[in-house]
Amino acid sequence: MKAASEALLDKERQAAKVAAGNDSEVAADAETKTDDDAEGEDVCDVLGNGQLVKRVLKKSKVNKRPQRGDKVTLNFTGKLDDGRVVENQENFQVHVGDFEVIQGLDMVVPLMNVGEVAEVKVDPRFAYGSLGLKNDADPELSIPPDSKLTYEVHLLDTKYEDYSDLKAYEIRKQYGTRKKERANFWYNRSEYNTAIQLYRRALEYLDNRDGDPDNEFDKEDIELSNNELQSLLDDRLIVYNNLAMAQIKISAFDAALQSVEHVLRCQPNNSKALYRKGRILEGKGDTKGAISLLQKAATLEPENRTVQQDLAKLIIKARREEHNEKKMYQKMLGQANKLEQKNKQPQKQQTVESSKLKLLGYLMGSILIGVAGVAMYRYKY
Repeated sequence: MKAASEALLDKERQAAKVAAGNDSEVAADAETKTDDDAEGEDVCDVLGNGQLVKRVLKKSKVNKRPQRGDKVTLNFTGKLDDGRVVENQENFQVHVGDFEVIQGLDMVVPLMNVGEVAEVKVDPRFAYGSLGLKNDADPELSIPPDSKLTYEVHLLDTKYEDYSDLKAYEIRKQYGTRKKERANFWYNRSEYNTAIQLYRRALEYLDNRDGDPDNEFDKEDIELSNNELQSLLDDRLIVYNNLAMAQIKISAFDAALQSVEHVLRCQPNNSKALYRKGRILEGKGDTKGAISLLQKAATLEPENRTVQQDLAKLIIKARREEHNEKKMYQKMLGQANKLEQKNKQPQKQQTVESSKLKLLGYLMGSILIGVAGVAMYRYKY
């Protein structure tokens, strides 16, 4: 009996151990799920297709995110899949949405809080694409075409800049120059629409009007010295010239004409502006007007081979157009002559038939007169 009791007690103890073990496993599973859930909350597939993924490495203690147009300060490091570091920036300042960093980072930064550190995996489409990024100064930092990049980004600060923050000449010069240089970067990559947006942003800063709608009439101008105004104007004209070229590339000829006219109003002998206006007129079908402008540009820059070559092409094109125009007129004239001859033939036929009818009329008249004369003679005698 005692042995049976001890055996039953041993079974109960073993069952308790199994139950305890199961409870531990359940608890471990619950803990694992909690960790997975927490990790899931820290991972964000921004586009839902795995091409742009953000994972929080260090959470922020504040709830403050940048908005489009805000100035942000970043530390970031970019690596290739093999771990090679190809980008490294500290205290890097950009305006959100202004394409001053790759598109992937521009899209992720507004999803971060100040103080947050995040890992961002970027597909080539939202990084440097099929062109990659060549670095002549240090080939080790070159980014091969179609490379995926992994960034570690630390959002240090974000600030909304109002009109009072942008009144200083140094700030306007700095921002305008930065936008212009970044626009040139996109232009050289044939990203013309992006370049156009940044050229326009540069023009907003390279101006002596602050754009504050609360200012009184005639008091919108920023107080700048003559030298500062001239410096901003010179940079502004360069941007307008570059903007015109980017607009030509997408065949936006009317917009390009407006841009280049801004330059020529201030600098009538600006050879680049004359050349680009010539390109615009060519695109609008005014070959003769284009030749006139390129001839002037060639006179101002006689050693510029591009202008000389394009001028020669335009002259050949003009001759070809003139030749084709003459052939068209000759063809039109020939068709007109044939039509006139066709019209004359029915008229001749009508004239012959009319003459025959008249002759027949005369004969019939003569016969009738003769018959009438004979009848009258018989009646009389």
